[in-house]
Amino acid sequence: MALGALVALCLVSGAMAFAPEEKAIPDALTVIHNRKSVRNFTGQSVDAETLTRIVKAGMAAPTAVNRQPWSFVIVRDKAGMETLASGLPYAKMLDKAGAAIVVCAFPEKAFQKKTEFAILDASCASENILLAIEALGLGGVWTAVYPEPDRMALVRSVLGIPDEVIPLNVIPVGYPVGTEKPQDKFKAENIHWEKW
Repeated sequence: MALGALVALCLVSGAMAFAPEEKAIPDALTVIHNRKSVRNFTGQSVDAETLTRIVKAGMAAPTAVNRQPWSFVIVRDKAGMETLASGLPYAKMLDKAGAAIVVCAFPEKAFQKKTEFAILDASCASENILLAIEALGLGGVWTAVYPEPDRMALVRSVLGIPDEVIPLNVIPVGYPVGTEKPQDKFKAENIHWEKW
């Protein structure tokens, strides 16, 4: 091995040895079963890189004919989050969240330009976001905006969302205080084999 290559290998190995360890992400089924609705946050902010990573997971969701009829508004501004918290009845926890992700459905981009497909696809993206939040050791909760006209109007107004775009939900994101625990929702009676 050439001396230069050996030195480079040692430098890389040394850097790896002293780099801070990233928390291991649990497997998919563990994340799914540990996901919970978190409404109590420490108030610590969430960095832009982590939020981008979470929204990227949302964009990996299934979508009819791969039309991807969604858009996302990431809110880190405390004043904006407080305005949303004061106007949305089930999003009061935004005052302690580190950020918020607003998932929007865009019917014009949807398969056959149908609102129903846009809502379904944006819902899949929302679930991916909630799972990514859990996987990264953060907390989040789906607070509904759609289908309530007054809530949609408020979110559109505060965030400058066009009228043709549907704000589906506001997902507060943050560091959980640890009070919420996952629930076991398995019910064998809801499974039908072969026929109803």
